[in-house]
Amino acid sequence: MGRPPREARGHVGVVSHATYLYDELTAAENLRLYAELYGVADAVLRGRELLAQVGLAHIGDERVGRLSRGQQQRVTIARALLHDPPVLLLDEPDTGLDLAAFSLLESLATSGGRAVVLTTHNLAAGLRLGTRVAVLSRGRLVHEQASVQPADAPALSEMLQRLATA
Repeated sequence: MGRPPREARGHVGVVSHATYLYDELTAAENLRLYAELYGVADAVLRGRELLAQVGLAHIGDERVGRLSRGQQQRVTIARALLHDPPVLLLDEPDTGLDLAAFSLLESLATSGGRAVVLTTHNLAAGLRLGTRVAVLSRGRLVHEQASVQPADAPALSEMLQRLATA
């Protein structure tokens, strides 16, 4: 985006397999803290809106450490979207999510014309979310495909199986 790396924080939202939330803070407090770090106007209102979008409006006052793993991951999704970033980095984002929550993640990630970079072991989810694919093995790029669709699943699955047994 033509900016120095230290300015990237304002343009990137991250959902990882680790939540990086503060267990002793409530869901709403976590979102307010991160919203203030991102310079989001009306941090409290934005946090409430996103908790509602991820289906957690009713637990905003609960400490994150008391939430289920799936609920924590939903708060993490809300945090990644707080500042409406043009780029989302999703690193194994389905950790702890049930099918309904992952469907919600897919919907939120693909709305708003964002660029999404996804790392996953879930081939089906990757093919639903992705338009391009890169396969890494032992830290090296072994396959790249400029366009991808669900029909590519059998060939990619076979390649992944060969890599796993090699």
